[in-house]
Amino acid sequence: MENKKVLKSGEFLVDEIQSNDIFIPEQFDEEQKMIAQTIQDFLETELYPNIEQIDSPDINLMKSTLKKAGELGLMGISIPEEYGGFGQSFVTQMLAAETIGAGHSFSVAFMAHTGIGTLPIMYYGNEDQRQRYVTRLATGDLIGAYCLTEPGAGSDANSGKTTAILSDDGTHYTLNGQKMWITNAGFADTQVVFAKIDKDRVLSAFIVEKNYPGVVISPDEHKMGIKGSSTAQIFYNDVKVPVENLLGKRGEGFRIALSILHMGRIKLGANVLGASKKAISDSVKYSNERRQFNVLISTFGAIKHKLAEQVIRTFALESAIYRLSKDIDDQIELNKASGMDKGKASVEGISHYAVEAAILKVYGSEVLDFVIDEAVQIHGGMGYSAEMAVERGYRDSRINRIFEGTNEINRLLVVDTAMKRAMKGDFDLFGKADSLVTHLGSLTDGKKPDESYFEEKQRVTKNFKNLILIVIQGASRHFGKNFILEQEVLNNLADMIMEVYIAESMTLRIQKMETIKGIDPAGIYRSMLDVFVYDAADKIKKPAADAINSFSGPELYVSYKHTIEALTNVPGVNIKEARRKIADQLIEDNRYKF
Repeated sequence: MENKKVLKSGEFLVDEIQSNDIFIPEQFDEEQKMIAQTIQDFLETELYPNIEQIDSPDINLMKSTLKKAGELGLMGISIPEEYGGFGQSFVTQMLAAETIGAGHSFSVAFMAHTGIGTLPIMYYGNEDQRQRYVTRLATGDLIGAYCLTEPGAGSDANSGKTTAILSDDGTHYTLNGQKMWITNAGFADTQVVFAKIDKDRVLSAFIVEKNYPGVVISPDEHKMGIKGSSTAQIFYNDVKVPVENLLGKRGEGFRIALSILHMGRIKLGANVLGASKKAISDSVKYSNERRQFNVLISTFGAIKHKLAEQVIRTFALESAIYRLSKDIDDQIELNKASGMDKGKASVEGISHYAVEAAILKVYGSEVLDFVIDEAVQIHGGMGYSAEMAVERGYRDSRINRIFEGTNEINRLLVVDTAMKRAMKGDFDLFGKADSLVTHLGSLTDGKKPDESYFEEKQRVTKNFKNLILIVIQGASRHFGKNFILEQEVLNNLADMIMEVYIAESMTLRIQKMETIKGIDPAGIYRSMLDVFVYDAADKIKKPAADAINSFSGPELYVSYKHTIEALTNVPGVNIKEARRKIADQLIEDNRYKF
C-alpha cells in the first residue's frame, strides 16, 4: 500500500488530510474505465430497449437480463478469482455500482443479487458454502436474495419473530416465519434468511434454497417505482434447512446483517450517483432542444441555475464516494497485513467506515431526489409524461431514502456512531471540543493575510468542524445520558457533519485535480467549490443555531451566537456568474462530463 495517511471512521471531525492522501475519479485506470464502459454498453444494448417491458413488470425478462449480465462477468466483480469472479478493488466495485445505478429497476435487482444476496455467503460462509453457492452466484447461474425485514421488524431488525429449531437428530433446522419487502423474491434461487435459533436473543443466518418444501413466495407487491424489480413476501412453513447451511456461527446473524447494511449504504451512494448523472444528461439534452419564446430554454438564467446546482451537488457527492472507497481499500490492506484472511479483512474494512457509510447513503439519496425533481421541472409538462425517462427516474428515486435503513435512522447513526468511536478512543473528539468551549468567547474565523485559495477553503472547513465539536460538547453536557434520545438535535448535528465531510472531500479533490491534471485554476471546478462552500456555511449555520437553542437559554445563547457567526463566516461569491459558468459548460457538452 502506498504511504498515505488513513483516517479512522469519523476521525475527519478532528483531523485533516492532504489532497495527495485521497483517491479521485480522475485517477481511474484503463481497466476500471473498461469495466465501466462494458456496463454502460450492456445498459444501452440489453436494458434500455427493453425497460418498458421489464417495468410492465416482467420478472422473467428481468431474470434473463440478470443472467446475461452474469454471462458477461458483471456479477463477479467483487468476488475473488478462486470463486469465479474478478477480485476487483473496492474502488472498482463502486465504479461498477455507479455505472449500473443508471439502470432504474434493473440496478436494484442487480445490486441486491451481487451485494446482499451474495456477499454474506462470500464473507461469512465456509469453504463448502462458497463452493456450492458463491461460484454459481458470481456467474448468474443462481440469483440471490436477502431476507431480513419482517412485519413489525423493519429498522429494529433484531426484533424479528422468525424461528429455527434444531432437529433432535441434529441434521437440520426447522424454519418458521415471514419476511417482507424482499428484493428478487419472485425469481431468486437462494435466500440469506435471518432467524432466531430456539430462544436465542440474537439472530442467526441461514442459506435457504427456494425449492425447499415449505418456502412460499407471495405475488409481487405493486410499487410506486422500481416496478421491474421483484418485491414480495416469503413465508417459511416448517422448512427443513440442513445444518450445513447455517451461515457463520450461531448468533452471528445480527452482526452479519449490520456488516452487509454498511456495505449496502456505501454502494447505494454510488448507485444514486449514476442515476443522478443520467438525470442531468437528460435535463441538459432536453433544455438544448426545447424552445420557448423562440429561444432554447437552456439560455434562460433560471434553467442555468437548476442545471448548475444539479452538477455541483453531484460532483460533490462523487468526490466523497471515491475518497471513502479508497479509504476502505486501504483499510482492507491494513487488515490483511495484520493477519486477517481476505474475506474477514474485506468485511471489517467496509464495516469500519460506518459513519461515512451513513453519510453517503443519506446525502446521496437526497442529492438524487433533488436532481431528478429538478429534471422533471426542467422538462415541464413533458416531465410528468411516461414518455420521458425522467418520469421513471422520479418514481424510482424515492425508494432510496428508505432502502438500507431510512434516512432518519441513518442520520442518527452518523452522530451516534461517531461519538461511540470517539469514546472508544479512536480519536479525541471530546478533548478537542472541551478546549474549544474554553475559548468560546474569543473564537474568530482565523483568516490570515495572503491565504492561498485552498488554504482558505481548508480553514473554512476546519471552522465548520470546530462548530460541530462545540455543539456536540454543549449538547452532551446539557443532556447527559439522554442525549441519544434528543433526535432533533442529533439530526441538526448529522446535517452539519454531512456538509463538512462533503465540502472537505470536494476541496481535496479539486486541489488534487489541479496538481495532477494541470486544470485552469480559474475554471469551473473552483466555481463549483466556491458555490458549494458558500451555501454550506448557511446549511451549517442554521442547524447549529437550532441545536444550541435547544439546550441554552437566551443569555447563554449570546456567547454561542458570536461563535456561530465567526465559524460560518465565508468570503462572498458571485454565485450567479459561478453557476452560469458551470451551466454553460454542461450546455456545451450536452451531457454530464465533469
